[in-house]
Amino acid sequence: MDAERPFDLVLFGATGFTGRLTAEYLATAVPPDCRWALAGRSPERLAAVRSELAAAHPELAELPLLTADAGDRAALAEVARSSRVVVSTVGPYLRYGEPLVAACAEAGTDYLDLTGEPEFVDRMYLRHHERAVRSGARLVHSCGFDSVPHDLGVRFALAQLPVATEGAEVRVRGYVRAGGSPSGGTFDSVLTALSRPRAALRTAKERRAADPRPAGRRISTATERPHWSTEAQAWAWPLPTIDPQVVARSAAALPEYGADFRYSHYAAVRRLPVALGGTAAVGLIALGAQLPAVRRALGRLRAPGEGPSAEQRAKGWFAVRFVAEAAGATVYTEVSGGDPGYTETSRILAEAALCLAFDPDLPVTAGQVTPSAAMGEALTGRLQEAGMRFRVFEQPPAGPPRRVV
Repeated sequence: MDAERPFDLVLFGATGFTGRLTAEYLATAVPPDCRWALAGRSPERLAAVRSELAAAHPELAELPLLTADAGDRAALAEVARSSRVVVSTVGPYLRYGEPLVAACAEAGTDYLDLTGEPEFVDRMYLRHHERAVRSGARLVHSCGFDSVPHDLGVRFALAQLPVATEGAEVRVRGYVRAGGSPSGGTFDSVLTALSRPRAALRTAKERRAADPRPAGRRISTATERPHWSTEAQAWAWPLPTIDPQVVARSAAALPEYGADFRYSHYAAVRRLPVALGGTAAVGLIALGAQLPAVRRALGRLRAPGEGPSAEQRAKGWFAVRFVAEAAGATVYTEVSGGDPGYTETSRILAEAALCLAFDPDLPVTAGQVTPSAAMGEALTGRLQEAGMRFRVFEQPPAGPPRRVV
């Protein structure tokens, strides 16, 4: 424990929808000696969150509060210097995220967020990875449903193969089904990302040039066209999320993913009309996001800070099935849990923060790293203890991925 820093953990954005849920989870999960604080731009709203926490946990009545705006670099630098780990729930990260990443990279402070924005992740690598390597900071993006169940799920699947994977040809396919409702902040992040296709492609190209794949190994995220999958017993629809990119970067960092690794990522959709309708809806939103007036109108459909009720979240669920193959062996595994966007995302983020802050014997890493590369089995174990299910099937499962009660 770094006695020179007053806090082990600071939650930045604690007054937002996901930030409040993360604070509520931390209130029940932090160890007794954890020194933690809430941070955000409004002292009044922070105090209100603290009062809500203290109603159920009286010992938190004096929980420290740190005031810092997402654009106030001096205040963010102070937050970063005060803590061993800083967690950010303030998005869209393309709009608000970089100053805190920069502050943590400079201060040697571990940083986690929930971003599903590929351009942001690539830009942070280009601008702050080397500085974080020098300072020893671990910058771990996408520590929610994007992309921990997929990232840790692939690693878990490979560990079940009864053959050596290092140096082998490895193929993994992931099939995702989920039910849930987005918050206003998530919708805002999606609109922001969709509005910048050219910038995203340009930044991705710069990232590939600066961060080439390891020599002597092949790593790809090739995905087939939509098709009926007998493995998933559903239509396999290519899913253009950040998850395959995170998996590929874990594969680049970890030799046990094989000499020739390929990951394919799909939504498992039982009815073809649903898949076609979903694709059309995303296409229309992406088209509308290019026009500022339409983008503003879409953004008003759900304001930042709004999200699904507790009753709605209780009905949410996700299941991700993995089929992993190497050297003639095949295994079927699945990662599943509750409401993906909020209940599980806040749990994952909080457990990842506690993992970085307190778990011994984590891999020695620095710079921008993935959840698997930074925490691996330690975070998998934490999530299993917290209720997320990592299962192995003795034979190919019947039916599509589904909710497990």
